[in-house]
Amino acid sequence: MAITQFYGTGRRKSSVARVYLRPGHGRIVVNKTPLENYFNRDSVKTVLKQPLALTDNLESFDILVNVSGGGKTGQAGAIRLGISRALCVSNPGYRAVLKANGLLTRDARKVERKKYGQPGARKKFQFSKR
Repeated sequence: MAITQFYGTGRRKSSVARVYLRPGHGRIVVNKTPLENYFNRDSVKTVLKQPLALTDNLESFDILVNVSGGGKTGQAGAIRLGISRALCVSNPGYRAVLKANGLLTRDARKVERKKYGQPGARKKFQFSKR
């Protein structure tokens, strides 16, 4: 018997998350570590569970996540987008709710590159007239 699972990819800053939803009891495993041990801030955990709370699926799916790159906040944003996309695959009816709350939009903001002749992306060296 094949396991039904739904897949979604999420990206944010330089983080990439591969999210697998399987019917289950609400366990979330990130990089083979339970969610509570991987992310230590509660605000990040609530960001992650946002799409599940909106669609009333907090206890209906087990979620397996492979995430790499960036920091914890960027990874959480990537996982949130991946969960949202996987939920849309599992039930296309969720799309309207998720889209209305902006959870299907990829946040395209990235770190601006450093320019030559400057100490950073926007900052300039101190100007001296004399």
